[in-house]
This record gives sequence, C-alpha cells and structure tokens, in this order.
Amino acid sequence: MKHISILVPRGAILGSLEGSRQLFSQVNQFAKQQGKPPVFQVELIGLTRETPVSGGLFTVNTDSLVDDVARTDLIIIPAVDGDLSDAIDQNKAFLPWIKKQYEAGAEVASLCLGAFLLASTGLLSGRKCATHWMAESAFRQMFPDVQLVTQKIITDEHRIYSSGGAFSYLNLILYLIEKYAGREIAVLSAKVFAIELDRQNQLPFTIFQGQKGHEDEPVKKIQEYIESNFQKKITIDELASMQAIGRRNLERRFKKATDNTIVEYIQRVKIEAAKMSLESSRENINEVMYKVGYTDTKAFRSTFKRVTGLSPIQYRAKYNRVMSA
Repeated sequence: MKHISILVPRGAILGSLEGSRQLFSQVNQFAKQQGKPPVFQVELIGLTRETPVSGGLFTVNTDSLVDDVARTDLIIIPAVDGDLSDAIDQNKAFLPWIKKQYEAGAEVASLCLGAFLLASTGLLSGRKCATHWMAESAFRQMFPDVQLVTQKIITDEHRIYSSGGAFSYLNLILYLIEKYAGREIAVLSAKVFAIELDRQNQLPFTIFQGQKGHEDEPVKKIQEYIESNFQKKITIDELASMQAIGRRNLERRFKKATDNTIVEYIQRVKIEAAKMSLESSRENINEVMYKVGYTDTKAFRSTFKRVTGLSPIQYRAKYNRVMSA
C-alpha cells in the first residue's frame, strides 16, 4: 500500500487539497468493491493540528504533524493563495522535510501554485515545472534556475511531478492514479468525477498579460507601443530608434525584462487580440487575421496554433457563443 502525504500548508486552497484526498480515497473504495485491499493510505500532514486555509474561511484538521511522519511514498503539495512570498515563509518548515523525504526515495507532486513551495526546496533546480499561467512572471523572477513550461498540464521528471493552473491538478491526480492503480481505475475515476482524461496542455486557457513587473522603463514604453499599435507592421529597428537604443542592446534588454523576444511579444499581442475577436464576434477567420495585422493566412494559422494549441476554427468553436446564438 502506497503512503500518500497530502500537505496542509497555511493558506492552502481547499479545493486542490480536498479534491486530491477525495480522488485517492475513492480509489480505495473501488478496490473494496472489487474485493481487493486498499491501494493508498492517505494522510493530511500539517505543521499544526488545525490549519486555516482559503484565506481563513476554513480550518483543516490534520491527521499527523510533519515531524511525526518518518517516511512516505508520495507527497502532494496543494495550491496556496495570497502573497506567494508570504506563503513560502509561513510554510518554510515543510521544506527540509520534503527534501529529506525525496532524498529517501519519495515522490513529490505540486498542484498549481504549490509549485512555489516545491521550487523553494531547491529540488526543481535545472528541471521542468508547470504552474498557473497567471503566475508565470512571478515564478520566473523567483526561480530563474527552474525550466518553467507554462503550456504543460503535467510534468514528470525524476520522481517530481507538477500540474498547470487551477483545476488541471485533477489531471495530475488521475495521472498518478493510473501509474499506481492502473488505467482501468483511472478511467473509472475520471468517469465518476466527470474529469476530462488525458488533457496535455493549458495553452487554450492562457491569457497573455505581458510581463511589466520590471524596472526597464524604455522596454515598458516599447511594450505599450506594441500593444497600442499591433495592427501595424512594427520593426525592431523602428522600436530601437524610438528609444534611441542600439538594436542588439534593445533585444537583449527586452528579452531579459519580459522573457520574450520582441518578435515573440508582437506575435503574442496579435494572437491575444485575435482570440478576443474569435470569442466575441461574428467576423470570419480572414477578417480577424487582417484586423490584427496579418496578411499571410498560413503564417497566422501556424502562429495561432503554436500559441494556443488550437487552430483558429477550433478556438472559435470552443469559446464563441455569439455564433451559436
């Protein structure tokens, strides 16, 4: 039987904590119905017996305190809420225990913003990790040595797992259930909890916000110019001239400040505008394409699919309700 330690961090989001517990516990119910022994021993592990979560709206009673758990097989780190630096500080007593258990052979999985706690252990250095797309800039700034993959729903590397934003944690839990209990039980769990199985990426859900939490004012002015003039043909030389900065120096500074090249940034702004039109208007694909400054149909479709994971037609079918009204 695999021992699962679901951490109860101070300020945890109750949904990912309780949802994980329910799914793993349900697997034991399935096993019981089939006359088999339980698959998992599920425990809630805290720093205190009673832990406030979800902004203090709820209190979770833990099964064990972290220092009382000598060994576990799988650690689940739920999403945390509020100021992420504060969340790390409030839960720093978990970090050496997580690292010690991993070094003893345990596996570790972070759910959504739980990635910030996992990364704080140092175990993600040089490795891939997913988290909520809204926290991309903050994560990159705090953990530059981690390979953030915001398009992924799930990462699996060297006994460390992570999930993308919000309710995509359910896909990671199903992934772990399949690994430990088999495909049949994972499919049954997906059906009982009405979870879409085998989702691979969160690109269709991502909203490009443009990283402006930096102090490079000329780069900010260029970002604002791009966002106000994305319909036009914008060249890097033009942008460099506007701020009296050499092209090579501007490209270096822009990438450092925004985590995007200038060309990538222009593309992301154009595609975000195209997404909004496809979601809310009756314009055809070509009209949307021209509206955001593309003239090459193949280039537009290719860039759109690379950014969103869907073709423009697929995206419209998924999110537009005007067309079906």
